[in-house]
Amino acid sequence: MLFQSSIRRELARSFGATLVVLITIVMTIVLIRTLGQASRGHINPQDVMLLMAYSALGRLPTILTLSLFIAMVASLSRMYRDSEMVVWFTSGQGLSSFLKPLFRFAWPVLLLIALLSLLVWPWTNQQTQEMRERYESRGDLDRVAAGQFQESANGNRVFFIDRDDSKSQTSSSNVFIASNENGRSAITTARSGRLETVEGSQVLLLRQGQRLESQTGQLAVKISEFEEYGSYTKDAVRPAVDTTDTKLQSTASLINRPVNRNLGELAWRLSLALAPLNLVVLAVAMANVNPRGGRSLNLTFAVLVFVVYSNLINLGQSWIASGMVNFGNFLILTHGGVLVLATAWLVKRSENWTFKAALRPVRRQASLPERPRLAS
Repeated sequence: MLFQSSIRRELARSFGATLVVLITIVMTIVLIRTLGQASRGHINPQDVMLLMAYSALGRLPTILTLSLFIAMVASLSRMYRDSEMVVWFTSGQGLSSFLKPLFRFAWPVLLLIALLSLLVWPWTNQQTQEMRERYESRGDLDRVAAGQFQESANGNRVFFIDRDDSKSQTSSSNVFIASNENGRSAITTARSGRLETVEGSQVLLLRQGQRLESQTGQLAVKISEFEEYGSYTKDAVRPAVDTTDTKLQSTASLINRPVNRNLGELAWRLSLALAPLNLVVLAVAMANVNPRGGRSLNLTFAVLVFVVYSNLINLGQSWIASGMVNFGNFLILTHGGVLVLATAWLVKRSENWTFKAALRPVRRQASLPERPRLAS
């Protein structure tokens, strides 16, 4: 049908352009934030691109929802502005007739949003958390970088080396180690050092150096020089992913353990899947053009509606987690209320209802004089 095909073609162009713009903006923000975390030593610089991919997957439901909503509002507003709506209205198509082609276009996107929010979201959080913990719990020597002071995993040691790139990667020059363990402080310096494996453990062998030792609370300092000195280093420990975090649990786990914290996360994920359905109806109801307001006024209002809806969903998650609101009541009142409001708005515009027209019969009936009764 020409009516449905033309609308879907218009939506495809607008949705694609909006999606590219939003993804570019979000990825730029994620890149800046990820590079900042890598520069502070919170994540591995080699994993920046992989972390960006996981972050993009986690934010994709929100990006798709906003892109779909803006594309629908922009396309319908453009049809109003170019008087195409007048053609469709005069041909017998009402405003509610746009719901069918819109849902036919949007159902793959709605299905993808539901899968991303219910299945992919916890998986990306697990992968990101595992990468962060693996980097934080790496071995002492893995933390060492040439020309930088690096702290060990337990915070008891500080390393500094001046590596010579022309030599082997297992040897270094100008080694500095400051440690504080069991109330004893020690500062060790050496001209060179190399890494060896002794009985399955990593040992840092230092040559031609000096060691200063002191006991906490005592003034005595022990100074010793050595020709060769060995120091055991701590190996990397495989971290265990914290499964108590609701963001890391699967949707099935949240359903099987319905505590308030899990129900709050479950309500948030279900809201990401239910909100686009209401936004499709809301886009048809609010799409219009005000010649005095400019072309961007309607899109600005659409973004404002989306932000308010998203913040309400986030607030509902915290309310359910704290026990202030019931899980079922929140879903029914929030999404059901938005659906009723959008449907009422759509019916009002389809039937051209106004408050003045609704009050006019009441006022007319009140102004009519009472007919006198005939005497029997």
